[in-house]
Amino acid sequence: MSVLLYRLGRFAYGKPWYVIGGWLAVLAAVVALLVTNPVRLSNEVRIDGTPSQQVIDDLAGSLPEASGGQGMLLFKTRDGTRIDAGQGRSALLAAVDAVYRHDHVIDARKVLAAEAAQGRSSLLLRAQAAVAQASGTPSAGSAPVPLRSGGQPVPGVIVSADGSTALLQFQFDRQTYELPSGTIDSTIGAAERKAAPGGLEVLPSASMLEIPEIAGVGEVVGVTVAALVLLVTLGSVVAAGLPLVIALVGVTVGVGGAFTLSTVFEIHSLAAVLALMLGLAVGIDYALFIVNRERRLILDEGLDAHEATGRAVGTAGSAVFFAGTTVVIALAGLLVIGITLLSTMAVVAAATVAIAVLLALTLLPALLGLVKERICPARIRRAAQRHASAAHRGRATRWAARLVRHRYAALTAAILIPAVLAVPAAGMKLGLPSGASYNPDTGQRRSYELTSDAYGPGYNGPLLVVVGSTVNGRSLSPATLAAVAADLRGVRNAASVSLAGTNRTGTTAILTLIPAGGPNDDATKDLVTAVRDKSARMNTAYGVTVGITGFTALAIDVSDRLADVLPLYVATVLGLSLLILLLVFRSLMVPVTATVGFLLTIGATFGLTTAVFQWGWLQNLIGLDATAPVVSLLPVIITGVLYGLAMDYQMFLVTSMREAHVHGADALDATVTGFARASSVVLAAATIMVSVFAGFVFNAQPMIKQAGFALAAGILIDAFVIRMTLIPATMALAGEKAWWIPAWLDRLLPDLDVEGDRLAQRIPLPRPTAVRPPAPAQQTETTG
Repeated sequence: MSVLLYRLGRFAYGKPWYVIGGWLAVLAAVVALLVTNPVRLSNEVRIDGTPSQQVIDDLAGSLPEASGGQGMLLFKTRDGTRIDAGQGRSALLAAVDAVYRHDHVIDARKVLAAEAAQGRSSLLLRAQAAVAQASGTPSAGSAPVPLRSGGQPVPGVIVSADGSTALLQFQFDRQTYELPSGTIDSTIGAAERKAAPGGLEVLPSASMLEIPEIAGVGEVVGVTVAALVLLVTLGSVVAAGLPLVIALVGVTVGVGGAFTLSTVFEIHSLAAVLALMLGLAVGIDYALFIVNRERRLILDEGLDAHEATGRAVGTAGSAVFFAGTTVVIALAGLLVIGITLLSTMAVVAAATVAIAVLLALTLLPALLGLVKERICPARIRRAAQRHASAAHRGRATRWAARLVRHRYAALTAAILIPAVLAVPAAGMKLGLPSGASYNPDTGQRRSYELTSDAYGPGYNGPLLVVVGSTVNGRSLSPATLAAVAADLRGVRNAASVSLAGTNRTGTTAILTLIPAGGPNDDATKDLVTAVRDKSARMNTAYGVTVGITGFTALAIDVSDRLADVLPLYVATVLGLSLLILLLVFRSLMVPVTATVGFLLTIGATFGLTTAVFQWGWLQNLIGLDATAPVVSLLPVIITGVLYGLAMDYQMFLVTSMREAHVHGADALDATVTGFARASSVVLAAATIMVSVFAGFVFNAQPMIKQAGFALAAGILIDAFVIRMTLIPATMALAGEKAWWIPAWLDRLLPDLDVEGDRLAQRIPLPRPTAVRPPAPAQQTETTG
């Protein structure tokens, strides 16, 4: 591997425009496809095979007009006057009319008119009256009244008891992720223009959220911090700029390529953001490892830039290749779960990481071929000759020596810190984001709070109960629907039940069940469970099928499904990655300790995420002031991503220790020497990753915010507590046993030569040139 990559690095350096031209052609193709094909991203959390999703799919066949995406707008008077009187009423009616006339919005008024023409309106009204009577009196504080115009109720509009707000509930003709780009924003805009003359404020619900901002101010700040870290680490603007170029090209090709396929495959917005986060982080880190190695070969060994580039790609590039492989394997493990949403995320993110590795091994040496000797300016060489790097080497050596000397104390601390941080994870609750999860200054958050105050928290997460006749062709009678509604109203934590509509044959009806609690309350989850438990009895008693769906039902099903598949996923990823680590390090203990350290990392990560988002600790630092459950998708996604990234640092740090051991150092000296060589670049790489991920914490979308926080916290813990404290202490404690492997297994394993020994044997280091003498004796920097 090292010899092959060495030749690849020398070729790219010597023929830079061949490589650069190839990548420019790829970029041009991606940009051309993006220009000619509109990007379509989804916010839908769909998991096939779950009960709630099955209800939605069945509804698409029996009542298509009710299977589209739901929208909800809250109208509020700014001066506290009644919204159903005077100028406010006129503006409200005009805004409702504008929404119903908008493209892709189903006009409920026309639906009622069509039913009247077919003679079904009286039957529907009788059924609605019967259901209303069976439902009983709504609980106190949640007794809205319909808005009337011309003596008739305006479909979908209810006014709060105090008259200060009105709620418009409507449906699109497609699921929200299938709507043309800008449809939701233009719908809100149409309502705002008509509501403004009456002094009304329009607030969208969380279901009216357009695709979130992929990259904003926070992300730019994160990349800026990464650039500063590169500048400090490498000491040159040119050298610091190369990793940034590699990362930007990588995310352009990876994420842009995914966007070009969005018209063919459904791509969730979180998949794009995850690929962007990973692409930026690993693109910068992998390029940093190779550039840093090249510069050390120039400064320490006196090599010219061409030879140093080839050897850097052959040695550090080998570590980059296998580190990237572990990340790809961890992400590809999501495919075994069999959930389309996670599979799409895995493929997009894994492809972006693979592209970052390919760029680091090809485009980076080509760019170095353009930079040539300027990668190490004269002032850098002079500083090296004055032992400028000795200060860091001394600090790193002293730290490693302390870890070796006090290995029991270091090991205990490195285990206790993440173990204590993991305690909150025992109480972690999973769910999907609601309006309460958004930042306080967003319309979704204000809409959620005003709706809760004026109508009750249940209106933020209404449940849909689909009632179907078990006899083909037999319509559901008003009496039957009333009996079903009475049973539903009698379930604990149910606030009200109303008839939303029926299909043309009357064989399928939709009841709106308003919970007494909010979407993520335990009481609401208990309500969903109770309705499902009661459905079998209602089937026998009334001859109907009863299915329940909606935000809370979907959240329950998603959480249960992901909890079931998580053990399989973790076992698959750990098994495959342990095999790779065994091949790379040729040791039994190193893969095991690496995995145990990761389990401590993931426990602490979920503990911190639970404490911040669910318990509310230190939320002011990230612009939140309300608690929310941990997003259901997060445990699976973060487990895979963090495992891959954690193994990056394991690879670069322990490979350096193994190189020192292979070259004759005893186990303790190899631990100290290897740590001193690799720690600076691992420190810089971890700081860069934390900076990039932390930038996404300030994204308004709750799922992105939580993912950014969890990844930043996980890298912080893994790099500094596990890889740079626990692993050296463990290696020192094990001594020579750390590198033990049964002789029969050693013979079976292929020699991957990650340390570059075969390269050094086949192509010995050339003598230092007179133009660029070596720096005074220092130990050679290893991979990274």
